[in-house]
Amino acid sequence: MSTDVLIDLLQVILLTLTTVVVMLVAGFKREHGLVNILTSAGLAASLLVFVFIDPVLPLQATELLYFDEYSLFFSGLIIFGALVVSILAYPYFESHNKLNEEFYILLMTATLGAVVLACSTHFVSFFIGMEMLGISLYAMIAYPVHADKAAKFPLEAALKYLIMSGLASGLILFGIALLYALTGTMFFSDLAPAIEAQDVASSPVLMTGWLMIIGGIAFKLSLVPFHIWTPDVYEGAPVPVTAFLATVSKAAMLAVTLRLLLVSDAFQYDALMLVLTVMAAASMMLGNFLALLQANVKRLFAYSSIAHLGYLLVVIIAAASVPGMLSVESMSFYVAAYFIMSLGGFAVISALSNSGKELDMINDYQGLFWRNPWLAAVMITVLFSLAGIPLTAGFIGKFYVFTSGVEGSLWFLLTMLIIGSAIGLYYYLRIIYAILQPIKKVSKQDPASKAIPFGTNAVLAITTIFVIYLGVYPMPMIEILQSLAASF
Repeated sequence: MSTDVLIDLLQVILLTLTTVVVMLVAGFKREHGLVNILTSAGLAASLLVFVFIDPVLPLQATELLYFDEYSLFFSGLIIFGALVVSILAYPYFESHNKLNEEFYILLMTATLGAVVLACSTHFVSFFIGMEMLGISLYAMIAYPVHADKAAKFPLEAALKYLIMSGLASGLILFGIALLYALTGTMFFSDLAPAIEAQDVASSPVLMTGWLMIIGGIAFKLSLVPFHIWTPDVYEGAPVPVTAFLATVSKAAMLAVTLRLLLVSDAFQYDALMLVLTVMAAASMMLGNFLALLQANVKRLFAYSSIAHLGYLLVVIIAAASVPGMLSVESMSFYVAAYFIMSLGGFAVISALSNSGKELDMINDYQGLFWRNPWLAAVMITVLFSLAGIPLTAGFIGKFYVFTSGVEGSLWFLLTMLIIGSAIGLYYYLRIIYAILQPIKKVSKQDPASKAIPFGTNAVLAITTIFVIYLGVYPMPMIEILQSLAASF
């Protein structure tokens, strides 16, 4: 093994070693603070490894893992997201339950699976990473943190995710088997030449395989009509787990999906493009309309995420008719912006839930500006960005999506995007209105009046700064993404 390969694999090695160390310490010494520190330190060290990795020259480190600027960008996002979740998890679980150490083992294995997904160019690593991520999430969602009366909700959410995600994994595996039966290859880059050589481009078996894979991925991304599990799981899972599910798991699946579709030249199939177009339009409209009906902030964010995934699907569809560089750049920016916005929003919910009771109803945020101006300012900034207001990261992200849609002449989808964004503005403003409503008196027992841990404050500050910075001065990020797209 060469030094270059070893260095590129170092992030995966560090994540694996951290998982083993956390497992051993949790097994021999029940100390929540120590396990949390070890987990956060391991994730931080994995982030620092990127300083030593040379992303300029793409490298096939193993048969299953491929490292280039694209995979390293998404790996960095994934590890950063996991580090934020680890920081948020300590005060949240400390006030909910006494046996918290196993959560960090699950967090590390899920993160490792997500990184493997982001680095996949082979169906075997794709499936292994997806299952490492999914199986860890089953237990994370059901983690027993609530009081006895509410204990059924995490379990119900986990069972729904288990059933739906298991079905999605089965669909993807069956679709992979059909593609392999026709082409004899599992490398993404070898699919198009093999299909041409075997002259099976018009085979119904090939199209069935592709549709099964896309259907399974749509389950994982909670695209309409495979979205039914999303609001219940978001509401029932612990807040840090919901944050992980909304950011890390979605980013990993999006990264491998765009690579798979671009490298395999799957955009040549009209039936596949029609299915993607219908899912994108339905996700944008249904996600936004259903969000209007929600009184629970976590459920609102769940339907909002469905709509945002619909926006991202516009970029993926546009890749069929626009240069691949623009699609990669657009999706990468939007994912990064949505990643940061979601972490900021869930950090506020987590800070309000650290007292032992989850405060996730819109009514719970009434007068938050007067009860805790700092939390209110962060939440308002995040909501403005999610709505796509100028001078925020969300505005630049939507501009990228709109540009890709115009370049691809996707006028129908762009109409759906504009209508959906207008609807989204209304339900985001509902929360802001509740936050700014005056109140007569602030109770000393109010969770918003409690001291916020340093780690949570750091997360709130960093996400807010990035949301504003990427909206006001996005050029440094754009230059990075242009370099990334050029090397794709």
